[in-house]
Amino acid sequence: MEIPFTKLHGNGNDFILIDEYEETVIPDDLKAHFAALYCDRRFGIGADGILYLLKSVDNDIRMRIFQPDESEAEMCGNGVRCIAKYALDAGYVGETFTVETAAGQVGVTAKYAGEEFTAIINMPTPGFTRGDIPASGDGEYNEHIGGLEVYAVNTGVPHAVILIDAVDTVDITADAPAIRHHPSFPEGANVNFVEKTGDDSLKIRTFERGVEEETLSCGTGATAAAAVVRRLGYMGDTIHVETKGGPLTIHFNDGVKMEGPAVTVYTGFISY
Repeated sequence: MEIPFTKLHGNGNDFILIDEYEETVIPDDLKAHFAALYCDRRFGIGADGILYLLKSVDNDIRMRIFQPDESEAEMCGNGVRCIAKYALDAGYVGETFTVETAAGQVGVTAKYAGEEFTAIINMPTPGFTRGDIPASGDGEYNEHIGGLEVYAVNTGVPHAVILIDAVDTVDITADAPAIRHHPSFPEGANVNFVEKTGDDSLKIRTFERGVEEETLSCGTGATAAAAVVRRLGYMGDTIHVETKGGPLTIHFNDGVKMEGPAVTVYTGFISY
């Protein structure tokens, strides 16, 4: 059996997309294991996750995402941009459409400027909660973990945000897991180390839950970091976020929107 797939990335956060718009390709009980097999960068294709594109009852398309540890994520900002590019290229959607995710409906505006694709994603409203940890006196959901002040925010998936002077000095493999698995995050958390680099700009490094290592970009993480610095009063309604894989822009003037690129890398077939 040959399974067609498309490899895409959003600022280096890469995915294998399986098109199930017309029919199921990978049975639901095998989707998680399929991710573990083919996300492997030595024995598989290599990716940060598997995207499944399906029809939706109430939206234009539906996205499911499975990660290398076989977990299913509720939402993925870079993944939405990638699935948006594929769906637009395939003719499944026009330039404005909605995507069903496990975190709720996500609106998308997609466009090409020459050969460069960008999409603006209506992100979930940030929720400043972490399990049963109450808000501190200033209304922030923060806690000290391992000597670091950690802010909690959910942008479709749970995130920990740590503001530091220089992200390049972080030993993320050593420092992130204790926060990612901290009991105050009942479902675990993506861990973001964030540096303020200007009046409206951030630099970020992210350790992703489910991938269990640093990724080159995380759209929900960039949104979470921007939401925290804005909530603290450090920045305004447009924040530029530099990930290791490239730039994203987060807008807060009309809901919460993330703007960034997506790229098709190649297509192929898996003998399964």
